[in-house]
Amino acid sequence: MTAVVDLDAAIGYVVAHGDPVERGRLSHLRTGAPVPEELLESAEAGQTAEGGWPALVDAGIASIDATCFRLAELDDLGALGRPAARRALDWLAARQLPDGGWDEDQRLADAAPEWARPGDPEARLYLTAGAAFWLSVGTPAGRYDQPAGPYSEVLRSAARLLAGQLAPDGSWPSFLATGWLSAAVLHRQQLYYESARIQMVLTERIPRLSPSNVAWLAATLRRIDLGDEEWVLAAARRRLAETQRSDGGWDSDDGHRFDVHTTLTAIRACRPLPRH
Repeated sequence: MTAVVDLDAAIGYVVAHGDPVERGRLSHLRTGAPVPEELLESAEAGQTAEGGWPALVDAGIASIDATCFRLAELDDLGALGRPAARRALDWLAARQLPDGGWDEDQRLADAAPEWARPGDPEARLYLTAGAAFWLSVGTPAGRYDQPAGPYSEVLRSAARLLAGQLAPDGSWPSFLATGWLSAAVLHRQQLYYESARIQMVLTERIPRLSPSNVAWLAATLRRIDLGDEEWVLAAARRRLAETQRSDGGWDSDDGHRFDVHTTLTAIRACRPLPRH
């Protein structure tokens, strides 16, 4: 019998080990219930006047990478329509470069991790895919299937850049996560062939990926309404079932203090979708 993800065990793990914001994310993911205002304010804390969030609490310089991470948390809380997220999305759109890409602030060079290093071509492509993904899913109407919107031209430019970087075999010259973020952006921009080429590469790699990466991959592609019957998502669910721990959680690539975050991402990836 094929193993399946134990969502009840995963939920129990988050309840037992999550902080208040993480438990609020879980509640909203499970039921869509409104999140208490104090939890929303806690998740939004630290935003700069420009609209982004810094990577370090007292850094004062907004980071594209950190802002995308914070938007992911707010999305789990159903908060992308709130003023803080709107300011962050506007800030991301304003930071786009003339060629359609994004790069971190040069002032972050000494502190930036490898995947967000200013001036690095691989980091630049990753940041472009991440920023474009959140602009894709963060329209005021909360829908991805509406071509009009304040970020439409920004997204078209970003998609052209991402598609232009693909090799003939569907691979991309950047970090692993750039692949699934790019596939999502290209799919939403109706560049289905380019997105499918990336998905084929990802499907082949899934059996060797960490649980943290598989959860992120599947949650990203489900977020843009890719069907559960697609091979890439079926392969991701199998891998998550194989790697779920006996306590219900999954290992994070960033250490055990992030296991709850990885588990929440896996829940988002595997939860039943609401019927329309």
